[in-house]
Amino acid sequence: MAFLNDNNRTICYRLLGHCEKPLLVLAHPLGMTQGVWDDMLPALLDRFRVLTWDLPGHGASSAWPESAGDITPEDLAQETLLLAKQAGSSSFHFAGTSIGGVIGQQLIAGHSDHLMTATLTNTGAIIGTPEAWGQRAANVREKGLATMAGEIVPRWFGPNACEEQPALLDGWKVIMGRGDANSYALLCEMLGKADFREMLRGHKVPLLLIGGSEDLATPPESLKALAQFSGAPEPVILDGIGHVPSVECPLILASQLLQSLD
Repeated sequence: MAFLNDNNRTICYRLLGHCEKPLLVLAHPLGMTQGVWDDMLPALLDRFRVLTWDLPGHGASSAWPESAGDITPEDLAQETLLLAKQAGSSSFHFAGTSIGGVIGQQLIAGHSDHLMTATLTNTGAIIGTPEAWGQRAANVREKGLATMAGEIVPRWFGPNACEEQPALLDGWKVIMGRGDANSYALLCEMLGKADFREMLRGHKVPLLLIGGSEDLATPPESLKALAQFSGAPEPVILDGIGHVPSVECPLILASQLLQSLD
């Protein structure tokens, strides 16, 4: 684990693997931490140097400063590029889930020259509605993340994962509850505004889309629409998987990622 200071806040990241291997940057979902990738690392480190990090107000990264105003997809893309520079890489492979996929779309739209490939899972060119995200932001600011986690976390995972890991929901409720409420709310408001439907046409980045058949937050239709907007191949839909395949089926997701890069 390492830390980087940028714009009056501290970013927590991990950089693992041999420096001569190509860099793979992984971006986690909203409300979670870079720990979502842990069970994939043994498979990935044979091929890649891997960089993961905690989003603002998540995990061990500090909160988004109130003086900095709103968070935009470009802010998070710049954070990604800063971390890649810290790793000594001007170009890299990228994979992100949910809001991590939004970061990936911003990188494709505005910084494709830095991307070797992109794998986006459980995301969409638009996710939800501005009204729903605005309401969630308001609820989080009023009630706090620990309270809201009881409503949000059960939507992350398919029934198979919950049956196989009885403490899965309780564990992630604890992790989500430790985050910074205002940073989370700002990211909700960002997602309510994000719209990449007209921003991804004509790009040259090799793009893989992956979703879960049981994903309530970004159902397969979201990935199929994103494929149309971006010109990507038909998405891979993982049967029985919910919103976070890196937790629910890490070896399958790692295999999909590695196969796409052969």
